[in-house]
Amino acid sequence: MSCQAALSPLVRSPGWCFVLSPHAIAAISRFYLPHRTKSLRNESIRCWSNIPFITMPLSRAHGKSFAHRSELKHAKRIVVKLGSAVVTRGDECGLALGRLASIVEQVSVLQNQGREMMIVTSGAVAFGKQRLRHEILLSQSVRQALHSGQSQLKDMAIPVLEARACAAAGQSGLMALYEAMFTQYSICAAQILVTNLDFHDEQKRRNLNGTLHELLRMNIVPIINTNDAVVPPPEPNSDLQGVNVISVKDNDSLAARLAVEMKTDLLIVLSDVEGLFNSPPGSDDAKLIDIFYPGDQQSVTFGTKSRVGMGGMEAKVKAALWALQGGTSVVIANGTHPKISGHVITDIVEGKKVGTFFSEVKPAGPTVEQQGEMSRAGGRTLAALQPEQRAEIIYRLADLLTDQREEILLANKKDLEEAENKGRLALPLLKRLSLSTSKLNSLAIGLRQIAASSQDSVGRIIRRTRIAKDLELEQVTVPIGVLLVIFESRPDCLPQVSALAIASGNGLLLKGGKEAAYSNQILHHLTQEALSIHGVKDAVQLVNTREEVEDLCRLDKLIDLIIPRGSSQLVRNIQKAAKGIPVMGHSEGICHVYVDTDASVEKVTRIIRDSKCEYPAACNALETLLIHRDLLRTPLFDQIIDMLRVEQVKIHAGPKFASYLTFSPSEVKSLRTEYGDLECCIEVVDGVQEAVEHIHKYGSSHTDVIITENEKTAEFFLQHVDSACVFWNASTRFSDGYRFGLGAEVGISTSRIHARGPVGIEGLLTTKWLLRGDNHVVSDFSDQGSMKYLHESLPLPHRNTS
Repeated sequence: MSCQAALSPLVRSPGWCFVLSPHAIAAISRFYLPHRTKSLRNESIRCWSNIPFITMPLSRAHGKSFAHRSELKHAKRIVVKLGSAVVTRGDECGLALGRLASIVEQVSVLQNQGREMMIVTSGAVAFGKQRLRHEILLSQSVRQALHSGQSQLKDMAIPVLEARACAAAGQSGLMALYEAMFTQYSICAAQILVTNLDFHDEQKRRNLNGTLHELLRMNIVPIINTNDAVVPPPEPNSDLQGVNVISVKDNDSLAARLAVEMKTDLLIVLSDVEGLFNSPPGSDDAKLIDIFYPGDQQSVTFGTKSRVGMGGMEAKVKAALWALQGGTSVVIANGTHPKISGHVITDIVEGKKVGTFFSEVKPAGPTVEQQGEMSRAGGRTLAALQPEQRAEIIYRLADLLTDQREEILLANKKDLEEAENKGRLALPLLKRLSLSTSKLNSLAIGLRQIAASSQDSVGRIIRRTRIAKDLELEQVTVPIGVLLVIFESRPDCLPQVSALAIASGNGLLLKGGKEAAYSNQILHHLTQEALSIHGVKDAVQLVNTREEVEDLCRLDKLIDLIIPRGSSQLVRNIQKAAKGIPVMGHSEGICHVYVDTDASVEKVTRIIRDSKCEYPAACNALETLLIHRDLLRTPLFDQIIDMLRVEQVKIHAGPKFASYLTFSPSEVKSLRTEYGDLECCIEVVDGVQEAVEHIHKYGSSHTDVIITENEKTAEFFLQHVDSACVFWNASTRFSDGYRFGLGAEVGISTSRIHARGPVGIEGLLTTKWLLRGDNHVVSDFSDQGSMKYLHESLPLPHRNTS
């Protein structure tokens, strides 16, 4: 029985029997292919490299595969191919049940979303081998078992089992297992066994095609496998020998043939490797290929086959390229890794960067992986320049910002017009997006500050120690490596961050928001123009591909530090998505101002107005106003409220403040709220100690302020508040790299490791140790050795502060 489902209107699976009605049979007939009078030999054939591929299979109109991963979410009909290594246990005898259950769950989720799922599965041989071995052991006579002894019984030789017999014994059990698993999700599955003949024989091919379409129409998941019991051994290099189909040699070619035959949108090939590598996985220089294009075969060295199964990676690539030519997108990914196998299928369909994606559309520019490598190489060259040369680059960029002002503002105008027409940005974000002559002038001033202060940043000696005679140790500053800065809406961030990266000798990857695309492009072009004066153009890269932020956060081998600049939600998302890469940033900017009883009337309203109203969308804007209880119902309190009303600030009452009022403003939902707008919370405290406790409980360790004329109270606040920035009688808005004299900032950090507060050049440096000796060995310092440790601190060289 070469195709048990396709040759009859009765589709069988263990425990189920689907009898198709006459209407269903008629529906199957509608999918039959028209009779072809032209010989199959006359079909045109196209070659890529040394691999032949047909122009288009017979039963499929010309289709078009997806060009980008992000489009995979639109895939309607999907084939999932499960390799032997995916469904088989490590001992090659029996199935990996947990892994298989996870795969069934993912397929069921997608099926219940309205997609049409098909599975091409291996595993019958492994399942059958387990059953037959068990039967052989049971068939041993009781006498033999008694005389052999338990230890000898364990070592009893098992004869080599023929794969076809194992497949025949395991097929029914495999399908019963699938049926039981899919039933848990109220989904029916149907078994279809095929051979190569079912694609060569026109009538059988029509039957197969029609049956599969009818099963999909009935919301049934077809599970397809080769009928190993009757299939002849594959002949080497038999593809396209007089027929216009790919030969079904293994489940890779079967999955490709089926995917194209059924006009499938996506073929997911799961194996025991992460995807396609440029050389055998495990070799020193092996790199995962993110996107593979037709014609790239020459750049790949294939290794050996998997421990189980008939096909290897070369077979998978051949099948994938054949399917791609037929209009089906393909992804090869790892279905065995315990950390990703539970969501690998759904991740692929969501467009996440998993495995190797096959695409016919080659991007005009480099991939983000190539950009990361270029940035690292360029950064190392940049770090090796003289300080004066790095400063010269930054000075040149500052000049370009003013010289090319008209071109920059024209590009920014396009961004603003598109944002306003689409209505996708709130007013505060539009303000961030907008550039002006004054903004560009301020940027240029800030960049010149960075250039002037960067003369002694990279390579500065911060510690010298004489370890022993003629053995001296130095600790020197060096760049962190490659920075990934992700920013929203603020194109002025690009030259600021670029200048800081240049000054500190770091490579830089920039990912800006789509809303600032035109502005970012011209600013990046000017940055590279400035870098070109010393041949380090590649050090700063702008990511223009369709890379999702979550995918960028997985590039732990290319990126050393991620710095998000944007909303608290963006920062939280990046902190969650980062896979092994440190993230420098703050999740929220919940800044407090505490008004003490000894506060100056003249200072209070000015500082509060500036902190809340000067730029309410900023992360350093006031969000919670703490007022000493004794100030309630005083003229000072009335002045504060009147000022906030005039500035149209919406007031939310904290629980204690609300208890003092007969008619209170709306009570705050949470004291941990970052409003980012003309809104704030007012709460009452009993004194400076309670103010400090409130800040520690509800704050975000960003910026907190006390307004008082009492120096003792102020010093208590300054010393006890554990935030990155703590001020006395000054606006929260001073928490800024430019205002601190750093020239600019890559962001404000609330972490307690490495940089904290506004991060300038110093925060983008780390250190390394340099030891200079003269034939020194550790054994000389043992108890019987001839040398002793001195550990003397040595003076540091004079630092150039000009």
